[in-house]
Amino acid sequence: MNASAAPRSFSALRHPGFRKFFICAWLAMTADVIEHVISYYVIFQKFHSPALGGIAVVSHWAPFLALSVYTGGLAERFDIRRVIQAGMVLFVGVSLAWSWVFLSGDAQVWHALVLLIVHGLAGVIWNPAAQLLLHEIVPREELPSAVRSAASARYLGMLVGPGIGGILFLALGAVEGIIINACLYLPMIVWMWRAPYGPRHRPRGAAPQRSVRGFGEVIATLRVIRENPILLSMTLLVGAASMLIGNAYQAQMPGFALDLGHGEQSVAYSALLSADALGALTAGIVLESRGLLAARPRTAFLLALIWCVALGGFALAHQYLLVLGLLAVAGFVELSFNSMAQALVQLNAPPAVRPRVIGVFTMASLGMRLFSGLTIGVLGAAIGIHWSLALSAAALFLLCCMLGRRFAPASR
Repeated sequence: MNASAAPRSFSALRHPGFRKFFICAWLAMTADVIEHVISYYVIFQKFHSPALGGIAVVSHWAPFLALSVYTGGLAERFDIRRVIQAGMVLFVGVSLAWSWVFLSGDAQVWHALVLLIVHGLAGVIWNPAAQLLLHEIVPREELPSAVRSAASARYLGMLVGPGIGGILFLALGAVEGIIINACLYLPMIVWMWRAPYGPRHRPRGAAPQRSVRGFGEVIATLRVIRENPILLSMTLLVGAASMLIGNAYQAQMPGFALDLGHGEQSVAYSALLSADALGALTAGIVLESRGLLAARPRTAFLLALIWCVALGGFALAHQYLLVLGLLAVAGFVELSFNSMAQALVQLNAPPAVRPRVIGVFTMASLGMRLFSGLTIGVLGAAIGIHWSLALSAAALFLLCCMLGRRFAPASR
């Protein structure tokens, strides 16, 4: 490979449009995390229920499971910028609604469930559109860098979000903190008004694509995925990871922090969330700067296995520093295998059905997290969250071994 063909470090960030997208996405994800930090903490303090934490995860991800394939087609039918703006406006509305619930001082379970569902609806509207927007911002050869950098923006938000959320909560209270949080969605809304993307800015003669108009087209998209080993293996991998673990353990972090008994619970809670995010952000910086871990199905499966071991160790460990270290490792490999799987899907999806394929992938990677609320949260109410997470990690480890043995050779 000659020097010109070698991958450049942080290649996506060399594009001015992607830099603006990165900043706006980072702020939006920071707001997302702050909202969860404050709302999950208030819910836990009021109800002290692992089952409710699991139900909260189910409610949040249900829209992704039900609607991802269809919302993936919204960017075909409408201006992609307006789709992203619609998702951001819903996020703002949810934050303001949380402030009203906190101000009333009478938070009920149904309040949390409704707001989490609407929050999930906002995510399922903007997430597939944001993935498709990457194709318009960077050239195809730099798409893996864009996917990984965009994932890094999400984890950067997860890294700084707990700290900012904790400061806002302690200094201003839940009501004022969540109102300030709503303002962090505004930069993406404003930038999308004039960003040079969407139908008007595509090359002349580009064929318009059809949005999903019926269940038959969903079945046709699933057939396309089934016939491509890379698309199928990566979709199954992220689907299995989301179904058994997902991010449900993050909703239980107040409980893990309480069980560790290390100092102030709110500080320990923020530290656990930050350790996971710091590991992921480190992965984004290291892998981008060194051009490491080329996107391959076999590598994605190996990284997923390491994730299972790290989370299983975190669930059963009791030493505070060891717990933080295992969470950092988990964050590192989670960003690595998830961004790798997404890049492989985006690169191998046929252009004519790419939005729908990405919609299916989003349903698997995010919508299947609905079930992790049951495997970790609801089951955790019966046997304890430590054992529910450990058993889920063990089950995923075995499933990844079987999937890797079945698909990695065919996808090489």
